[in-house]
Amino acid sequence: MHILVTGFEPFGNDNFNASSAVVSALPASIAGRRLTTAILPVSFHRSGEALSALLAEHRPDALICVGEAGGRAAVTPEARAANEDDARIPDNDGARPRGAAIISDGPLSLPSSLDAQRITALLAAAGFAAQVSRNAGRFVCNHVAYLAYAQPVPALFIHVPALRPGGTEAGVGRETDLRAASTAAPASAWDMEQLLAAVELVAASL
Repeated sequence: MHILVTGFEPFGNDNFNASSAVVSALPASIAGRRLTTAILPVSFHRSGEALSALLAEHRPDALICVGEAGGRAAVTPEARAANEDDARIPDNDGARPRGAAIISDGPLSLPSSLDAQRITALLAAAGFAAQVSRNAGRFVCNHVAYLAYAQPVPALFIHVPALRPGGTEAGVGRETDLRAASTAAPASAWDMEQLLAAVELVAASL
């Protein structure tokens, strides 16, 4: 099996993105699965183009997209994505859509085409703080999740806590949950090695 795994570049006022750090650290293969990794731009316009180009080039058997959520302390597989862009802050191109459809004639929401409930249960059984989510926000993460779930390839978007080196607080990342936070575990309970292990477990389970 060939799996494409994507993360995101830093955005806003931060120069670090936990999803990028995790995805960049993934091995080339795990449990017999070949992994191809890529970092997407935090851009409503360019992220979809980049994802389409990656899918056309690599033709993977499955797609895992990883983003960071500053208001969450658990790994949260996204069971649904909404057909709406509604940005609290501008993306890296300065765009700030408000209440705009991602696909003009598309469904109001799309379900993940990989089983978010199963992946959440698997992570929890392995000792990771994990909760299934049905709200991916309305920023670029949700934008990419909606486009991913519209693809013929099985896909799942996963949010990870917005960790920062040295335990510093993320300057951005609450675009998913403005009110902030899961009570599953404090964010400080995570480190980058644990986030990497969680994403590796997801890939190995496909």
